[in-house]
Amino acid sequence: MTETLTPTRLFTDARITRAIELSWREADLLDRKDYHTWQDLYTADGRYVVPIDRGTDDFDNTLNMIYDDARMRGMRVVRMTEGYALAAVDAAVTTRTVSRFVPETVTDDEVHLRAAQILVAYKRGRHDIWAGDIEYRIRLGATPADDRIALKVIRLVDSEDAVPAAGFLL
Repeated sequence: MTETLTPTRLFTDARITRAIELSWREADLLDRKDYHTWQDLYTADGRYVVPIDRGTDDFDNTLNMIYDDARMRGMRVVRMTEGYALAAVDAAVTTRTVSRFVPETVTDDEVHLRAAQILVAYKRGRHDIWAGDIEYRIRLGATPADDRIALKVIRLVDSEDAVPAAGFLL
C-alpha cells in the first residue's frame, strides 16, 4: 500500500530514514573509493543510470552517459580498482553532499526518493563541480543492513553540455 507523505514524515518514518541513510552510505563509500563494497549496495537487477536527456525515463532507448546493470557495474569496479585504467591510477579526490530528500512513495518493501547531489572533484590542481538531481528506489530488507539500491538515476544539471571527464562514479 502506498501512503500519503507529509514533510514531517521525512523525520519520523523509519523506512524513509533507512533509505536516506543508505544513500549517505553510498556517497561515503564512493568518496573513499571502496568500490567493491559499493557495488554490493545494489540489488541483482539494480540499475545505475546517468542519462543525457534530463527528461527521459526511457533509459533503454535513449543515449546515457552511464547505464550500468550488475555486469557493467562489476566491470567498472574492476577498471577502477586494478590500476590498469588511467582513471584508476590518477583518480580525483571527491566529496559528495546528498541532501534535499523528498519521498515520492513509501511501501513496506520499497522507498522511492528524490534528492540533490553536489560533487566536488579535485585532480591536478583543478576543481570540477558536478550537480544533479537523484532518483533512488531503495528496496527494504529484513534489517537496514539488507536494504539495497534497485535504481539510482542521476540527472546532471548540465547533462546536455560537454562535461569534464569523470574518472570516478557519480
